[in-house]
Amino acid sequence: MAAILLLGHSMIIAAYLIHECAHNIIFKDNKYNALLGSGLSWICGSCYGKYEDIRYKHFRHHVDNDDVVWFDYETFFSENPTIYKVVRFLESFLIPAHDLIMHFIMTFSAFIISERRNQWLRNVIVILIRSTYFGIVLVLSPMALVGYLIAYLVMISVLRFMDSLQHDYPYNLTLFETDTIPPHKGDYSWEQEHTFSNLISWRYNWLNWLVLNFGFHNAHHARPTTPWYKLPQLHRELFGDKSENVIRLWPQIVIYFKYRRHRIFHDAPDLRSVEGKDFLLAAQKAKVTGGNAASFLTAF
Repeated sequence: MAAILLLGHSMIIAAYLIHECAHNIIFKDNKYNALLGSGLSWICGSCYGKYEDIRYKHFRHHVDNDDVVWFDYETFFSENPTIYKVVRFLESFLIPAHDLIMHFIMTFSAFIISERRNQWLRNVIVILIRSTYFGIVLVLSPMALVGYLIAYLVMISVLRFMDSLQHDYPYNLTLFETDTIPPHKGDYSWEQEHTFSNLISWRYNWLNWLVLNFGFHNAHHARPTTPWYKLPQLHRELFGDKSENVIRLWPQIVIYFKYRRHRIFHDAPDLRSVEGKDFLLAAQKAKVTGGNAASFLTAF
């Protein structure tokens, strides 16, 4: 079990280092950030598409102040009620089925997303390489493969736990559109009002290092080129030293468990839709559902 947790955490760190590379933070020369980001994507299983696709989608998120996507999962679930029921059932047991659908699309993206058809050769090569690797591991040690799969689920679960409450942006199907003008592009005040910092610990900052300080999300959006280890200091400089400005761990945990089936459609019957400052106050009281399937690793 210790080995599984260590592998899972290594994949989590690899994912957040990809995020650092996408912002060109680690190296001065952007090509080295791209090389490292591409290499790390093999560790956390996001290598089926191009690293630049991850970077492009994430930059759109920052520049447009929007959650730009290709996959309309609400329509997908509405048109496939059986799949929705299965996903809802699995989510009851905290199996990240909603996110696994996103990772499945990522694996076969060149065959599912028409705009990525030109990547089919790369997609096939990566699938063959990873399938061969998994086949070898299965023959040598089936339990090792099971351990890897559990570690992979740990990574997905932690990433979506951290992503769940960081924005109340709606998602828009404009990832491959170039003539759409986002309504809040360049609006710093709106961006900060709809961005939230969800920390693992306010008192013991070293615990936030477990996710490379990704919870200091307001600071990250204020200055996206700030390296992860400077985000706590930047947060306090910009937003003060009061915990009232963040979502603390306990309400995050309550939300994650209590609304695990409702996050797909944000349809918890005892909650009303809130935005901005009201969202922050509601989240601090565990009165929002949070979200799923918003990982920067799935570039669609």
